[in-house]
Amino acid sequence: MISKAAAGCMLGLLGAFPFAPSVAAAATYAATPSDYLGLLRNLRPGDTLELAPGRYHEGLPLHGITGGAGNAIIIRGSRDAPATLVARPSANTISIVNSSHIEVRNLVLDGDGQLVDAIKAEGHSSWASHITLDGLTIHLYGAHQQIVGISTKCPAWGWVIRNNVIVGAGTGMYLGQSDGSAPFVAGIIEHNLIIDSIGYNLQIKHQNERPKSIGMPEMTSVTIIRHNVFSKSSANSSSGTMARPNLLVGHWPPDGPGADDTYAIYGNFFNQNPTEALFQAEGNVAFYGNVLVNTFGDAINIQPHNDVPRRIDVFHNTVLAANIGIRLGGGAPAFAQRVMANAVFASAPIAGGEQHANRTGLLAEAAEYLAEPFAPPGRLDLSPRPGKLAIEPINLMLPSYLPDANRDFEGRVRSASVAGAYVEKGSWSPGLWPKRGGGRTSLQYPQGKSKLDSATP
Repeated sequence: MISKAAAGCMLGLLGAFPFAPSVAAAATYAATPSDYLGLLRNLRPGDTLELAPGRYHEGLPLHGITGGAGNAIIIRGSRDAPATLVARPSANTISIVNSSHIEVRNLVLDGDGQLVDAIKAEGHSSWASHITLDGLTIHLYGAHQQIVGISTKCPAWGWVIRNNVIVGAGTGMYLGQSDGSAPFVAGIIEHNLIIDSIGYNLQIKHQNERPKSIGMPEMTSVTIIRHNVFSKSSANSSSGTMARPNLLVGHWPPDGPGADDTYAIYGNFFNQNPTEALFQAEGNVAFYGNVLVNTFGDAINIQPHNDVPRRIDVFHNTVLAANIGIRLGGGAPAFAQRVMANAVFASAPIAGGEQHANRTGLLAEAAEYLAEPFAPPGRLDLSPRPGKLAIEPINLMLPSYLPDANRDFEGRVRSASVAGAYVEKGSWSPGLWPKRGGGRTSLQYPQGKSKLDSATP
């Protein structure tokens, strides 16, 4: 069945590529496991491919498929009964090569224990830009640590990764190449739930000189990581030399285009890591309005990795840690590295950096200042007890390009001078479910093949 919408519009890729799609009327195609690949090859900018409920065993090869700016190609399943892409040997389930302006929504990816990634912008691709991954459930991609839920191995920019659930992957997301040759730029990663990864929940690799002549952004940009849940467990986290933080971000190019890019990381819940710190970073990073709990060890380590910390602002976070709360060291002396207005309860609350207006104490003292700091996820409440975290007004002198820098963990405007992530009691209890606008969201998981359903409160 094919139904056609009646609109035609001018299309383009903002000069990003040496070609442009032709003008065509948009169409909606209804697909089944028996015919979806044939329909996929014929998609034009603005078209929608709707996958009927069922199990699809031939993957989703997005090779040479290009939509247009404001006229993306949409591939989606039903919210109520999503289509399931089942992994097969020797091929990544969703494979992306030289494609752009594509939205993939509301699908289940079943790894079936295969030694393949769930979604991968392939290493032999020249680029992959403006890809949106929204509302996907990714599970059973955890045969070992090198199996990844979402991976980019070529230059990638303009990606939006939101509202996805990744459970038990070897690595939840791995964006970039280990040698710094595949930059991930100007992305938005938001409202995802990534739990029980063997290695990283998310890593964005360091970047060398930015490739030229493929349309990558040359203006300074911000990559946003916000309102996600990053959680690891003692059941399957790697240890020893294979131990990994929940989130690690590497440095930007040392000079030239991209050298002044920034990570804005805010509103996230970091929950436990039995073998490493919750967060590690270098380069240019603003880290604010986050909630971090690690009763096993460290919370935040800002330190050299492939380069050094440069412009660092760590402010208005609430941190509970058995060992180090915030450690900042090895930074480039030409740049400011500031730690401001945080509420930190740890054996060693804060070490290093320019420190201003923080409230600190030992982990055992957290209950004097916070509502329910030792409750389990779901009942956890790290909002301040009345008057306990008040600080003198402070001018943080933040750059104007940081989004929501004047808002707390739940998005409320800061109307009072309070240390930590909250201005007052919250309505969203940090737990192992997606963070959606201050409230819980029930997760729809495939049943019977994993422990996915246990993540729902």
